[in-house]
Amino acid sequence: MKQISVILCILIFMRMLFCFPTHAEEQEAALLLMEANTGCILSEDHAEETRPVGSLAKLMTAYLTAKAIEEQKFTLDTVMTAGESVSNMSGAVIWLKFGDLITVRELLLALIAGNANDAAAVLADKISGNAENFVMDMNAAAFDLGMRSTRFTSPQGFDDEQAYSTAHDIGLLCCAILQYDFLKECLTTWRTFILNNTVELVNENTLCRTWENCRGLKASHSPECGYCLAAAAEQDGMLCIAIVLNCSDEDSRFTLAKKLLNAGFQRYQLTIPGFAEEFLRPLKIKGGTESAVLLELDILPALAVPAGSQLQAVMVLPDYIQAPVKRHQQVGTVYFYQEKTLLCSCALLTAEEIPIMTFKSACRRVIHFLFS
Repeated sequence: MKQISVILCILIFMRMLFCFPTHAEEQEAALLLMEANTGCILSEDHAEETRPVGSLAKLMTAYLTAKAIEEQKFTLDTVMTAGESVSNMSGAVIWLKFGDLITVRELLLALIAGNANDAAAVLADKISGNAENFVMDMNAAAFDLGMRSTRFTSPQGFDDEQAYSTAHDIGLLCCAILQYDFLKECLTTWRTFILNNTVELVNENTLCRTWENCRGLKASHSPECGYCLAAAAEQDGMLCIAIVLNCSDEDSRFTLAKKLLNAGFQRYQLTIPGFAEEFLRPLKIKGGTESAVLLELDILPALAVPAGSQLQAVMVLPDYIQAPVKRHQQVGTVYFYQEKTLLCSCALLTAEEIPIMTFKSACRRVIHFLFS
């Protein structure tokens, strides 16, 4: 009887061990839909919650590579030499060995389409000297992009309890990456060969194969982060990004992303807020050589708004300002609302410089008045 009780306890323990849900299954997927050209967030769900994102961290490695190309440190055709950091690299690899030669274009293809950890190591060494310095550069770039809830710990995005991000932050990173047109090939390639056709790459992001409007980016999965996807698509002048983090199965991330992207194209449109110039009356000035100054509106941003919606403009402006006045000095603000939701604001600027009234300038003005 005692032996049976021991066996039952062991069976119960084994059931608890193997049926205990993974981290990715314990929480709902985090979702974000945004328009890349304007940065407008169209919908979100758990988008500000920090989550493990796994090899989506390679998007930051791609971004830093694109910045280095932009700064003319190297080109897509530059040949790089694999260092010792590729030795004994775990996970997805393209089997680089110390001393192997490979172009930056091939490294980026391997990084995005092939999820290659050794490709990330070569790029990190070339850009920052070593992986440790590169991780510091990753986190510095994340801060500059406004990714305030993100921490990277490796160029590859290895599972690490100290590494995390949010759907919102990954969306900001994708917006930055999509500004580099020369990355399009690397982001959208579904299947290709590199290293003299000796290594085949097949992209985990199947939208690159099945959806004509797809602008690529990256899919990833691991036991810690579940199934994740950063996907972009373009239609009717809109470039939308869908972020899906921590799905519990492989296919649902693609279904969710495509549903989000289609909703963006169907329900939203790009528009530039209208503002009638007759509302820009001259602003009174006290103590200046002129009694008023003309105003002009700063550059109006494009917005992604619900299709057919009407925007309302609210102008906030003082009754007067004190001289001296500088040209393009901000003196007020126009706020644009969609119903009760504030979409954006735009500065009201002075169109000219107005000096302060001095005794000399006052005398000159009186003389001009008397003899004109």
